[in-house]
Amino acid sequence: MSDHAYHTRLHWDGSTAAGVRGYSRDHVATAPPAVAGVDLTADPGFHGSPDRLNPEQLVVMAASSCQMLTFLSIAARAGVDVIGYDDEATSHLDLAAKPARLGAIRLSATVRVAPGTDPDLVRELAHEAHGKCFVANSLSVPVEVDVTVSES
Repeated sequence: MSDHAYHTRLHWDGSTAAGVRGYSRDHVATAPPAVAGVDLTADPGFHGSPDRLNPEQLVVMAASSCQMLTFLSIAARAGVDVIGYDDEATSHLDLAAKPARLGAIRLSATVRVAPGTDPDLVRELAHEAHGKCFVANSLSVPVEVDVTVSES
């Protein structure tokens, strides 16, 4: 398998001369060759803008996206017809931990499948996907996956 390298760029302009409360946390990140940039900031509790994504949200999103992409690949290989996938992913910042970190990331996925699909098989494939998810395997916090299966 070839090496998969990831390169991103981040840009911020401003001044910290006014102290910790006086500078903008707003910045832009890109990942060439993708042309879209992501407008980022700090968590609002750390003087960031609530209108922009923050790094903690991106970690939770990455875990959710990786789980879904891995699951869809495994389901397709198993011949399971998945026709919809929604996830409500959550975590929290644990400031009491030393060092402070995100707590467990909880993925609550609802998988819609074709009529007649075995829901136990779908849950088994989701469990397999969790074990193969690159992002979850890269994190030091646990990623928990809860799957609800429905027929459409």
